[in-house]
Amino acid sequence: MAPYFLRNLIPKREQRAQAKPLLQVLAGLTWVQWAHFFCGWLAWTCDAIDFFSVSLSVTRLTEQFKGKNVHDITTAITLTLLLRAAGAVIFGIISDRYGRKWPLVGNLVIVAILELAAGFVNTFEQFLAVRSLFGIGMGGIWGLAASTALENLPVEARGLASGVLQQGYAVGYLLAAVINLRLVPETSTTWRSLFWTAAGISLFAAGIRAVLPESQVFIRAKAAETARGLSTGKKTKIFLRETKEMLKAHWLLCIYAVLLMTGFNFLSHGSQDLYPTYLQSSKGFSANDSTVATIIGNCVSIDHVGGVIAGWVSQYIGRRLTIIIFVCLIGAFIPLWILPSTFGALAAGAFCIQFGVQGAWGVIPIQLAEMSPPAFRATFPGVAYQLGNMVSSASAQIEATGGDNLRTTITVNGKTQDVPDYATVQGILIGVVSAFVLVVTLFGPENHGYHFEKAKTAFEEGGGRGELADGADEGESDSDRPESALKDVEEHVVEKEKA
Repeated sequence: MAPYFLRNLIPKREQRAQAKPLLQVLAGLTWVQWAHFFCGWLAWTCDAIDFFSVSLSVTRLTEQFKGKNVHDITTAITLTLLLRAAGAVIFGIISDRYGRKWPLVGNLVIVAILELAAGFVNTFEQFLAVRSLFGIGMGGIWGLAASTALENLPVEARGLASGVLQQGYAVGYLLAAVINLRLVPETSTTWRSLFWTAAGISLFAAGIRAVLPESQVFIRAKAAETARGLSTGKKTKIFLRETKEMLKAHWLLCIYAVLLMTGFNFLSHGSQDLYPTYLQSSKGFSANDSTVATIIGNCVSIDHVGGVIAGWVSQYIGRRLTIIIFVCLIGAFIPLWILPSTFGALAAGAFCIQFGVQGAWGVIPIQLAEMSPPAFRATFPGVAYQLGNMVSSASAQIEATGGDNLRTTITVNGKTQDVPDYATVQGILIGVVSAFVLVVTLFGPENHGYHFEKAKTAFEEGGGRGELADGADEGESDSDRPESALKDVEEHVVEKEKA
C-alpha cells in the first residue's frame, strides 16, 4: 500500500459529497461576509504596497543616501523581514484572545504611521530604524487578514477565496509599481511620495475595518462565555493555559509550518525583491522599463490566472497536489526568466514565473488555516509565515552578494560594462528553493475541507486541543455556517437577562 502522505494527496470523494455548487454558495453570501473578505484582502494588499516601496526604490535610495550601495539598502529589507515575526506573535495573540476587529485596525494604523515617518527621514540610520519598527507592525497583518477573510465564509468558497486573498500581495506589488512609474517621477519628493501614498492606503483600510462588525466566530464565543459568567481575568487564564496545551500538542506541526513558509518566502522574495535591480544592472534596462516589466509580471493576479485559479482548483484536487503542480511550473520557466536579453522575452519570463509563484502561494492561506490548531488561526499561520520570512530575510542580500562575486558583461550604447550576474544567481536560488518546497509539501499534512470555524476559541476550555464549540457538529454539510449557533447563544443571553 502507498504511504499515507501519497494516499492523502488527493481528497477523498466523501469529503466533498455534501458540498453545494460554488456559484450557489457565492450567491448566498451576505454583504457582511463579502465585506469581511474584502477587508482582509485589502489589508494584505496594503502590506505588499508598504513592503515593496523599498524594493522599487533601491536605485533612488542609493542616490539619496550617499555612499550606500545596493547591498547596504537591502539591509532595510532584511531588518523588516527579521522583525515581522515579533509582530506576528504580538498581534496574533491579541487577535486570538480578544477578536479580529480592533487588533487589525490598530495594526494598520501603526503601519501607516511608520510608513509616513519613513518618507521624512534624512539619514540612512534613521531609515533603518523606522523600517525595523515597521517590520513589527507589518508582521501582524497576514495572520489577522487571512483569519478575517476566511473564517466567515462557507467551506466550499474557501479554496477560491484563498487564491483571491493571497493575490492581494501581487496586486499590492502592482499598485506600488504603478505609483512608482507614474507618480514618483512627477514629484519633487521622488521616492518619498511612494511611501506617503502607501501610508494613506493603509489608513483607508483601517477605516473600513473599523466600521465592520466583529467576526461571527468571536461574537458567538464571547456571548457563550458571558452567559456562563466568565470574567475577563478568567478568560485570560484559560487562554494562557490553552496556549500551553496547543504548543505541547502541536510543536512538531509548528516546526513543519515554519519549514514550509521558509521555502515559500524564499520563492517570493527571491523572485521579486531584487528583480527591478536585476533588470537595470544585469540587462541594461532603464528604471522605467524595469518597472513596466515588473507590472507585466504581476498582472497574473489581475487576470485571475495565478493564485485565484490555483485556489479554486485546490478545492477539488487537494491543497498539496495543487502546490506541487505550480512549483513544477516555476522550475520549467526559470530559463525564460533569466536567459533572454530583450524586453519582450524577459517580461514574458516574469509573467510565467509569477504565474507559478502566485499560483502556489494562492493555496497557502487556506492550507495554513486548515492545518492550524483551530483556536489559533491568527497566531499560528501568522507566526509560521513570519518566521519563514525571518529565515528568508537575507534573500535580497544573498542575491546582492552573489552578484558582487559572480560577474558578467553587457553592452550599453556600444560600450562593454562589467556588471553583477544577477540572472545566474537568481536562477540557482529559485531552482534550489523550488526543489525544497516540493519535498516539504509532499511529506506534509493536509486537512482538506476542515470546519475550523466550528471549533472553540482560544479563551474557551478545550480551545487549545481543537474541541468543537457547543452545538457544533463535525458531520454537518460543508455549507453550514456559525450563524445558527450564534442565534441560539444570543437567545439564551436574552432569556437570562429577562430572568
